[in-house]
Amino acid sequence: MKLNTRILAGILCFVSSFGALGTAHAKSATLEKIRDTGTLTLGYRESSVPFSYLGTGQKPVGFSMDLCAAVADHVKKALNLPNLKVATIPVSPANRIPLLQNGTIDIECGSTTNTADRQKQVAFSVAIFAGAPTWVTLASSNIRAQSDLRGKTVVLTQGSLNQGIAAQTNVDDKLGLTILQTKDHAESLLMLRTGRATAWFEDNILEAGLVSSAPDPKAFRYVENPRVPIYYYGLMLAKGDPEFKALVDDTLKSLMSSGEFKQRYLKWFTQPIPPNGQNLALPMGAALEKRVASPSDSLDP
Repeated sequence: MKLNTRILAGILCFVSSFGALGTAHAKSATLEKIRDTGTLTLGYRESSVPFSYLGTGQKPVGFSMDLCAAVADHVKKALNLPNLKVATIPVSPANRIPLLQNGTIDIECGSTTNTADRQKQVAFSVAIFAGAPTWVTLASSNIRAQSDLRGKTVVLTQGSLNQGIAAQTNVDDKLGLTILQTKDHAESLLMLRTGRATAWFEDNILEAGLVSSAPDPKAFRYVENPRVPIYYYGLMLAKGDPEFKALVDDTLKSLMSSGEFKQRYLKWFTQPIPPNGQNLALPMGAALEKRVASPSDSLDP
């Protein structure tokens, strides 16, 4: 009887230890860090209008920042941290993934495209935008089609997904482009405006954001790249933390089902926005409407 009692006690001890280990393994590293520090750290872009950029008083604002604010409220309630602090750190295309991987930021609230290659390093929320990259050039130029760029100098932003698309287009269409790189989108537009590049290749919405806020928005013309597919943006998260991703996704799904997501979209894409009151006049497209109705982080249309 004593032996049986000892065996039973041993089994209970093992089961208890295994259960505790399983619970610890299931814990979210991101949420634990936030609980320990009392701070949620958001990475923001400085010129990705209207997603994440510096507005009035050099304060980060935008569509993605609004969505991240909703996530912060959800985190506050989930962790019972009424005094949760929300810190913001500027990020660039070059450092956004490393800063997420090393824990400097908890969410990148920007304009990052969800791709299979990036999914090897980070995770993404359900889609928050759908669009496609295009060329923008000066309206005073003779560039009317992509083929008119043959032999020209073009510019792309360092770290942009569109570098690969532009390079492949250059090869496939035998354009003979000279491709320059800049540190951010604002510098890319400056290169175009000052004649150091004939065209800039980037996501159409990011181009529209900067062009609409330029002193001379009518000085630019858009030229399509017929080869490009639809892409999806998501809030970027640390890889391997399904509990935190579920919290972020649940926040966005709630906004979508309630209609609040669409209201926030209309605010940033179809109405005057800070700091200068520019209006992108970009209604929600069919691809994004489909994702709002059925939220997903899938790469398939």
